[in-house]
Amino acid sequence: MNRRTFLQTALGAAVTSRIPVRSAVPKATDVVLLGPDKVRLSRMAIGTGTRGGTIQRALGVQGLADMLHYGYDQGIFFWDTADSYRTHPHVCEALKRVPREKVTILTKTRARTAEQMRADLDRFRKELGTDYLDIVLLHAVRAGNWPDLYAGAMEVLSEAREQGLVRTHGVSCHTLEALQTAAKTPWVRVDLARINPAGLLMDADPQTVIGVLREMKAAGKGIIGMKILGEGGLRDRVDDALRFALSLNCVDCFTIGPANRDELDDLIRRIPEAGERALAA
Repeated sequence: MNRRTFLQTALGAAVTSRIPVRSAVPKATDVVLLGPDKVRLSRMAIGTGTRGGTIQRALGVQGLADMLHYGYDQGIFFWDTADSYRTHPHVCEALKRVPREKVTILTKTRARTAEQMRADLDRFRKELGTDYLDIVLLHAVRAGNWPDLYAGAMEVLSEAREQGLVRTHGVSCHTLEALQTAAKTPWVRVDLARINPAGLLMDADPQTVIGVLREMKAAGKGIIGMKILGEGGLRDRVDDALRFALSLNCVDCFTIGPANRDELDDLIRRIPEAGERALAA
């Protein structure tokens, strides 16, 4: 895809979906209140799961903790991890240097049964060094009937939210059928959705996915974008990809996994510039 086609794809999806752009220039550090539980977080999350977490784990426990802490100092207090990324120890190390209530932690589980979920919630809190978890998602669900398959785990997460052990819960989807089910499932309070203008590593083409996300948004769900840069596939089109994401009012915030502090600084700098262009389009 050449640059012109890329731009047409990016802007066309937003225009044809009739999604209005925001009225203020967005920044990575903007405060967002996500979903019905109004979880406070920064517009950008520092992701720790690029290529299964291999990119961020290469920094080492202290190196990744230092980058997370650096991001916190810049105003990014939303950190994205998962059991399968194997970055809980890194996040735990970073949490030692900041007030727990000042940081929002998103993690993910592959538990299906009630027993598995209870065990994961206990283990996750120990691994992260925290009494509670901000956002817990069922990770990478694929089946269209996933609520039937994960009923036990969902019930435990609901109980955990009522008890204050989890602030909100939801799902990340890896097929269009799973995403469509999530839009219609009241239990889903937050959804982590793959979205970028080129359709890289997504559940369907951008316009189709945007249609489902609009349905979710209308139902009051919080939406976090992922694969914003196509897991590195759009590294030569970062500004265009950010511009696309920032033009969509059906996406509340997004997670991107920088490989180092320089990449994080670059993203923080680029987001307002891309946001300005999205507003002007």
